[in-house]
Formats: sequence, structure tokens, C-alpha cells
Amino acid sequence: MPGRRMITMLSIVLLVVLMLASYKAFWVYQQLQLLHAPKPPVSVAVATALEQPWQRQLPAAGTLKALQGINLSIEVPGVVTQLHFDSGQVVKQGQTLLQLEHQAEQAALDVALADRSLARQNFQRGRELVAINAISQEEFDRLSAEFNRNNAVVAQRRTALDKKRIVAPFNGTLGIRQVNIGDYLQSATVIAKLQDAHSLYVDFHIPEHAVQLIKIGQSVRIEVSARPGLSSLATISAIDPIVDTHTRNVLVRATLTHPPADLLPGMFAHLQVLLANPGLHIVIEESAIAYSPYGQYVYVVAPRKNSEGRDELDAEGKPLLIAEQRLVETGERRGGTIVIAKGLAKGEQVVTAGQIKLQNGTPVRISIHRNQPDERPLAAQRENDK
Repeated sequence: MPGRRMITMLSIVLLVVLMLASYKAFWVYQQLQLLHAPKPPVSVAVATALEQPWQRQLPAAGTLKALQGINLSIEVPGVVTQLHFDSGQVVKQGQTLLQLEHQAEQAALDVALADRSLARQNFQRGRELVAINAISQEEFDRLSAEFNRNNAVVAQRRTALDKKRIVAPFNGTLGIRQVNIGDYLQSATVIAKLQDAHSLYVDFHIPEHAVQLIKIGQSVRIEVSARPGLSSLATISAIDPIVDTHTRNVLVRATLTHPPADLLPGMFAHLQVLLANPGLHIVIEESAIAYSPYGQYVYVVAPRKNSEGRDELDAEGKPLLIAEQRLVETGERRGGTIVIAKGLAKGEQVVTAGQIKLQNGTPVRISIHRNQPDERPLAAQRENDK
């Protein structure tokens, strides 16, 4: 009896072990089946590679400056007696802005004018007398020289008087006034800045190898950081004929003849020199570009092929799609798009979102086509909008 009980217990234990082993084997089988089962396709957004005209641009940067802009300063020292302008005032060419004390200079000019008047009378009288030989030619020459000397003195005194005031040399807008009535000014003291903002220019540098791409009259698009979204067109007005030996750059000037009122001298500007002859290039969304140690690449959506080279179809007869990793060479980037110089053909579909889940050959399903109009029925669109 004890032996039979022992055999029964051993049988039960063996049965339990066999059941556990069978369950484990079944679980392993299920995991292997899941491991080798085809993975569901990854949903991706795609865009079609388009061939379109592309205006090549040469980027640069610079600072806007007024075509006419100076610091107004006095030539001679003196006390300010009159001011005829305020800060920020618009002035006309020739308008008097400041007057220094000038009584001494005015008196000296009055004396010079009186002396010249007397010298003119003597000269005119001498011309009549020398014609009738009443005086010698030498005496007439002396009178003529005296008259000419007095003319020069008057011009000298008038110049000294003019230096006691400041007039606007051109039309423009004044900056902040730096002086007040009663101030004593030394020579070369700046009283204000005068800028003609109706004509602006910007100087910028380009590499020496790009000089052959630009010419006088070429258009330049200008955008300023202080006015986002505002762009203006300028024209190349001058190209320096010398290459800087230190930077290997060439200085170029672009002029805005009628700039918007929002543009002010001193603003930092981003420039794009519009190069000639825009050509057709393959263009895709910049978000499609991915990076690897081997270079830049994109995922191209293509039909999956069977061993015979034919497209594999799903249960509905539609082609099964996969993502093919392809190295590309890129060109200029602008406005979220990028030029593909090599590696992509017109009409191919590239993945623009969802690349992180992809490898070469991963099954995919297109969920969004970015540059293709929505072809769903209008009723379905309205239903989704609700």
C-alpha cells in the first residue's frame, strides 16, 4: 500500500509538470508567432516631390543707412542766440537752424561794404578820367586793385558771418537737439543729426567667388528684424572693384529709392540677392530630410515587390507600400522647402512626418498627403468638421 501511494503521488507530480511544460511551450509558440507575424503598416504623412521654378538667392546681411546723413556741427565757437528747430522736425534745404552771436562779424561786414562802396565810386570815376587822359593808367590800375581788394574783404567778412549760423544742407528729418539758447559751443560741437530717410542704402559683403553672379541693377530683397514680415526690394547700385585680402569678400551697395516709412537708418537687415535665370528644380518639404552619419536622406514611399518583381497587393487589391531609405544631395532652403540636387525624381512621394518609426523596408500607410487637395466628398468633409 505505501508503494502504491508513492506511485500515485509521483504520477500526480509528473502530470502537473507536464501541464506546466505544455503551457510554457504553448506560450513560447505564441510569442514566436507574434514575432514572425507581419507588422501593421506605420501611418505616415507624405508629400510629392515637385519640379518647379526656383529663384536662386544669395544671402547677406547689413545695416540700413541714409543716403544723405550727417552730424550738424558749428565751425567756429560762440554763444547760441537763436534756435529755429525742434527735435524730430522735418526741415528744408537752406532753412536756418541755429544762430550764434554775430554782432562783431556783422559790424565788420558793414565796414567792408562801406569801403567797397567808396572804392566802387573811385573806380568808376577813374574809368571816366582815364578815358580822357585826366589821370594816368597807373593811377587807374591802383583804383581798380583797391576795388578788387574791397570785394575780397566783403566776401571774407560775409563768410565769417555765415559761419555763425547753421543751415540745413538738404531736406531731411532732424534728430534729438543737443543744444539750448545761451550755450557756449566749441567748434565742431554737434547740435543734431540730419537724415534723409527718403533714400536708404545698405552695404554688405559677398564671397569673391559670387561676384560673377551679380551686376549693377540686380534686385535685392531686404527684410529687417525689427519689422517681421515686411520686405522691400532694393537695387544694386555699386560693386567695389577690390577684393578684401583679409576676408576674401567684396563690398556691395544696394539702394532703396522709395523705402517704406517703417524702415529707419540703423536697422539691421537680412538680404537676399535675387540671382538671374531661375530654373526648374526638384523641391520638397524640408521636414522630409533626415540625417545620418552617411549624409542626408529621405524615406520614399514605394510599392512592395514580390520575388518576381511585381507589386504585392492587399485583400482589397491595393498595392502594399513600404518606406525606402534614400540618400540625397540638397541645395538651398527657403520657406520650409528645400531643393534636391540629386537622389529624387519628380512625382516621387516622400515621408514628411513619422520617420522616427521607420527603417528601410518598413510597411507604411499614407494617412495625410500634404501637397495634394482633399478629394473626399464634400458631405464627408462637413461631417468630419462637425
